[in-house]
Amino acid sequence: MVAPAASHSKPAPGPAPQPDAADLLVWYDRHRRVLPWRALPGVAPDPYRVWLSEIMLQQTTVTAVKPYFAKFLERFPDVAALAAAPEEAVMAAWAGLGYYSRARNLHACAKAVVAAGCFPDTVDGLRKLPGIGAYTAGAIAAIAFDRPAAAVDGNVERVVSRLFAVEEPLPGARPALRRLAETLVPQERPGDFAQAVMDLGATLCTPKRPACALCPWMQPCLSRREGTQDTFPRKLKREAGALRRGAAFVVQRAGDGAILLRTRPPSGLLGAMAEPPTSEWRPDYEPAQALLDAPLDARWKRLPGIVRHVFTHFPLELTVFMARVAGETPAPEGMRFTLPAHMGEEPLPGAMRKVLAHALEQKLAVPAPPPPPPEPDLATPPPPEPPVRRAPLPKVLSRRPSSAAPLRKK
Repeated sequence: MVAPAASHSKPAPGPAPQPDAADLLVWYDRHRRVLPWRALPGVAPDPYRVWLSEIMLQQTTVTAVKPYFAKFLERFPDVAALAAAPEEAVMAAWAGLGYYSRARNLHACAKAVVAAGCFPDTVDGLRKLPGIGAYTAGAIAAIAFDRPAAAVDGNVERVVSRLFAVEEPLPGARPALRRLAETLVPQERPGDFAQAVMDLGATLCTPKRPACALCPWMQPCLSRREGTQDTFPRKLKREAGALRRGAAFVVQRAGDGAILLRTRPPSGLLGAMAEPPTSEWRPDYEPAQALLDAPLDARWKRLPGIVRHVFTHFPLELTVFMARVAGETPAPEGMRFTLPAHMGEEPLPGAMRKVLAHALEQKLAVPAPPPPPPEPDLATPPPPEPPVRRAPLPKVLSRRPSSAAPLRKK
């Protein structure tokens, strides 16, 4: 009887083990990131720092937030100082971080916390504060108060979608991802666990080329077992918004160099932020007719080039016009002249900083002066001077008359 041929096919993989929070916490204790808002091991977290960092980190990277966080703390060291500050000062300190409604909500939240006497320590209590959504409430409750709450940001969504191979695309998958994330939260050290999942997504489970071999959850990760981790999370393709165009008008006052600014409406894009006067931003805006939107009568000069800026929902192109007016020119209604020394106090968003830089750099552009001569090096002896070259001796002309007999040597 002939024995059956041996099979060379691989055995079917067994069921994946369940992800264990303890494995992730062991990894976190060794590889945790050092961040300016993160408490050191054994130190109680400061709810104000946790809250401020979570608001700043929305739609922004850690690298971009670090310098803003340090400067913001210098200006507003605690929630009481932030609540007592005028809104203009808060918006100016926030300028450059984008999504400026966050700054207005931050200020309103600080006032509410001071009125209540402290930060709420539960997710439900935190959700009632201005500007705090589900993610932020979970993050603050877990990190600042060690509550067993899930904090599901973009990094956590990526980790969970790969861990469980969630096929539903974002944003529709968010409720399912939150429910899965909540099943992972341990009763012990939930604050460290929340930060550990964030660190895992930021350092190993990255959007491209994740370092699966170093991941503490490599074994239970379903997408890694199938080799499809690079394809998660699934996302619906978002169509870019239509290009919008407009004009910006930079007015500089003679004598003191003050710049004409105005404050945008409190609601909508760049709400309550400062800007040089601009036209409407429309896809069909015609720069040739832009002077009809100028804020005052002046000798306007259209500057070469275009200022480009990309917002979340659309790109923008601005044609810049500049004028210089007399020192006694009054500001139009609803506008103001700001001296150069006080421009740092104005809440100018990134797009308007580009406009002012485009205008003022071209105006102030002058030929670079020649470099100064190098200072003498007194420590090194000078090279020897070359020998003086003597001029050839002039030819002496004879005074003998040409008719005289030539001289002969004896």
